Amino acid sequence: MKSHLVMIGNGMAGARCIEEIIKRNPDLYDITMIGNEPYPNYNRIALSNVLQGKTTFNEININDWDWYEANQIRLISNEHVTQIRREEQQVITDKGTTVSYDKLIIATGSSAFILPVPGHDLEGVVGFRTIDDTQAMMDAARQYKKAVVIGGGLLGLEAARGLLDRGMEVHVVHLLADLMEVQLDHAAAALLKRDLEKQGMKFLMEKKTTEIYGDGRVQGIRFEDGTSVECDLVVMAVGIRPNAAIARDSGLEVNRAICVNDVLQTSDPAIYAVGECAEHRGIAYGLVAPLYEQAIVLADYLTGNPTPGYQGSILSTQLKVAGCDLFSGGEIHPCENTKAIVVQDECLGTYKKVLVRDNKVVGVVLYGDASDGTRLFNMLKKQSDISEFTNASVLHKAGEESGLDVAAMSADETVCGCNGVTKGTIVGAILEHGLTTFNEVKTITKAGGSCGKCRGMVEAILAHTLGDKFDASAEVSGMCGCTSLSRDEVVAAIKEKGLHTPKEVRNVLGFKHEEGCSKCRPALNYYLRMIRPDEYEDDKASRFVNERMEGNIQKDGTFSIIPRMYGGTTSPDDLIRIGEVAKKYNVPLVKITGASRVGLYGVKKEDVPKIWADLEMRSGYAYSKSLRNVKSCVGSRFCRFGTQDSLGLGIRLEQEIEMVDTPHKMKMGVSGCPRNCAEVLTKDFGVVCVENGYQLYIGGNGGTEVRQCDSLTTVTTEDEVLFMAKAYVQMYRETGIYGERTAAWVERIGVDTVRRALADQEQVASLAARFEHARDTYAEAWGEALIDDQRKQLYTIEKR
Repeated sequence: MKSHLVMIGNGMAGARCIEEIIKRNPDLYDITMIGNEPYPNYNRIALSNVLQGKTTFNEININDWDWYEANQIRLISNEHVTQIRREEQQVITDKGTTVSYDKLIIATGSSAFILPVPGHDLEGVVGFRTIDDTQAMMDAARQYKKAVVIGGGLLGLEAARGLLDRGMEVHVVHLLADLMEVQLDHAAAALLKRDLEKQGMKFLMEKKTTEIYGDGRVQGIRFEDGTSVECDLVVMAVGIRPNAAIARDSGLEVNRAICVNDVLQTSDPAIYAVGECAEHRGIAYGLVAPLYEQAIVLADYLTGNPTPGYQGSILSTQLKVAGCDLFSGGEIHPCENTKAIVVQDECLGTYKKVLVRDNKVVGVVLYGDASDGTRLFNMLKKQSDISEFTNASVLHKAGEESGLDVAAMSADETVCGCNGVTKGTIVGAILEHGLTTFNEVKTITKAGGSCGKCRGMVEAILAHTLGDKFDASAEVSGMCGCTSLSRDEVVAAIKEKGLHTPKEVRNVLGFKHEEGCSKCRPALNYYLRMIRPDEYEDDKASRFVNERMEGNIQKDGTFSIIPRMYGGTTSPDDLIRIGEVAKKYNVPLVKITGASRVGLYGVKKEDVPKIWADLEMRSGYAYSKSLRNVKSCVGSRFCRFGTQDSLGLGIRLEQEIEMVDTPHKMKMGVSGCPRNCAEVLTKDFGVVCVENGYQLYIGGNGGTEVRQCDSLTTVTTEDEVLFMAKAYVQMYRETGIYGERTAAWVERIGVDTVRRALADQEQVASLAARFEHARDTYAEAWGEALIDDQRKQLYTIEKR
């Protein structure tokens, strides 16, 4: 007969513990859960997203009603446990329900602390803890216009942002001089306050509330200094109070919360406590990550699995407010034996502080750019020796070694801090279960299932693991999971609203994730550069590691390096140099590629920039979303069947089209005769040389889904080929969806649409001119030496 396991509580920590127990041994217990809310288990962290209009109540359910039934869990909802009879091993609810237990888990969580000032019980005074609290705030925002949030901590600022988004005038009242003083130092808190004020939030700092006044409903609050402020809604966000009364009344050991040992056992061996209601080694935690860590330990213990026990947690914090990117973890303020590495950029509004003791990171405070947060926090938790790390870097090139490179992450590094999910767990789940979307990874591993801040990193791991098989748009109707807007709507808004940066686009257009995701970050970088070639500076940090490193990452984490060889041609000097470099760096494989170039494979990451420097050759863009190569046969230069100089034309095409970003990679081909040795009929743009000129083809693909080209037109000169190619590429640049190959693009907009556009000479001239203008901006970015280098190589090839 099964033992009966009863849980008082249906919140995040308790439900996670039950999930883990079922995962380990689904047949061990008969399980009853008792919750005092009329809802299934939901994500309280995401309530601020509901208030801010980013999601709905239904979308924040962690386990729906069917989950309880599927796992044979008896759920008693909307009932409050009023008594634990320890001798009889029974619990009694406020509705008279009696449930017997063999083992009991108390997971009652905590409640919003309501200041006991006169008027705290007026209508319009609420906490911010539950679905009902959130609904009350949303209802008030529809009827009233002035709100006061008491408390300038994490929860208070998220509540204030949500009320602002719902059209209310919001004052934040804070007792101290700095916002989020537990998580931020003075400098970071000042930047946060400045940015929130720009968003319209008003602050009343160093104010102590003495009274909430009103006739039936709140009308305002008064402070100790004699000042006051009018309002129709007061949100209390001054802290939480563990719900430990039921344990105290039953005689369990209770301090601030229910005292537990390392296996979460209370003073009664049959009763356990987990989550915000539990106190471990004198600490009661209020963040989700340690609560989930406790849940896993307790699940191991209750199912007989080995466990070292719960050892306490190092905390980290992120804020879910658009336009305010922050991260903090560990110690915040330096002490006598601690040194600080501080970098502040007033131009960009960024602040970074790392506290170090004995060559180990002990604290992190980041504001304005929190992309290094996970990496630094992993170093903190692992107590990594930082002796070999550079302490600070000033004015390095954009995108160089910034943020977290998922390819370089070790398998044991934490990706999702809330749920304690490592990179190795995510990669293993992707490969074992054939996962292809973020939501699938979240379901299997829990990564991204709480605050959602790690979504971009999870998708980056998906993209890295799956390569071209990863499609971030597979589960969304909009451009990406951050927005319901389509590509065309986003591009139109950028033009109409005069948006100039990705951050501005995401904030103004209301993207769900202010930091973006692995789909929209590179897409917005592309669209902005395409729309504003003279103004927008490429953000390399938004590009994938392949593009940042100028090499394709391989399955073992090494890179391939492929220098440019126009038309597959090279020189003896270049060949010798390639050989010398390959020997110098012990390159495991030197291979002629499918694009008729020499590739160096198995290059260590740290050797990539050194090899490029030693080669003194241009990149072949084998990793880029741009023209990769132009495949050509030798044509009339040597072949007895060649009708035109296909090699020379291929080289000209490659040099005229290269560098410029496109929605996806492009491949071109030029065959010297209809025998088609260069296989041009499966290229994005193909040219077949004939006696009277050049036949042009578009929209081919030789990948997993082969698509034969459509005929475009026939022209008579090489210059016309180049002219049409530029117009075609520019049309693709301006109307293609980022990540869409020309084969899919042609089918989506219709081949006749492309033919009509490129039959109009005025439109062709305009498109070609815009392409050449864009290319000039790329050439300027690379430097004039690039143009001279091209001319020299072309001259050498033609001379030969």
